[in-house]
Amino acid sequence: MDGPTPGNPLPPPRVPPHADVVFTADFGSTRQWVAGRTWAYPDSGPVNPGDDKLDHLVPDAAYSRSGVFRATRRADGYWDTGLLTTEGSEEAFTVRSGDILQARVRLPGEAGAWPAIWTWRDGDQEIDVFEYHPDHPDLLEFGNHVRGAGHSFQDAAVRPGAWLDLRTEFGPRSVVWSVNGAPVFADHRGVGHGWHAYLIVNLSVSAGRYHPAPAADTTEMSFEVSSLVVRRPAHRDAPCAGTRGSTLRDDRAP
Repeated sequence: MDGPTPGNPLPPPRVPPHADVVFTADFGSTRQWVAGRTWAYPDSGPVNPGDDKLDHLVPDAAYSRSGVFRATRRADGYWDTGLLTTEGSEEAFTVRSGDILQARVRLPGEAGAWPAIWTWRDGDQEIDVFEYHPDHPDLLEFGNHVRGAGHSFQDAAVRPGAWLDLRTEFGPRSVVWSVNGAPVFADHRGVGHGWHAYLIVNLSVSAGRYHPAPAADTTEMSFEVSSLVVRRPAHRDAPCAGTRGSTLRDDRAP
């Protein structure tokens, strides 16, 4: 299913009557988040040029821990960038099938900025809550890489510097994305009943293959996440949690 049409609108966002808040992001918490490394990048980082990124991940608190995710140019052509993940953290929180994620974000405006909220586990399990590239200033990208679906949402409310309220329901039969309270895409693929994955929030920098690299006179950029919560229907069973006390490790299949 693509976006809504006048004769075929999407239903309003659904909140199960007994959906409990199971995760409220505290980006300064080292129990919740690991900074500057993830197995979504080769060898857990710090660079990922194969994905057209100029990122050089850093654990510096100034790049992510306030909820403002920053990137600054380096002399070697890479950019020091902020990334947080629940993978490898003490709490090791995982989003599960049926969960609802809600986030409020402020989009960047600099060419080359590539903010995203997404999931990852075992070398895959990626659902993109959103991706954004300012060279397409009114466009958000959504993706279900678990079952092969995606959508580009175009709207005047999407623009550099704008605040957006995002909502993603990770349904077993359909992942549903909403923007500013209105559902805009249902993929009718879903994630299956046993799906679970870690959260990643980061600001990448495009290398120029698919989207323009930063201008030569750009030296820093940022995007902000002022809130992020995950709700879970109370009737859901409780397995599929991460491993408490674990250290960051490569969970990818050999």
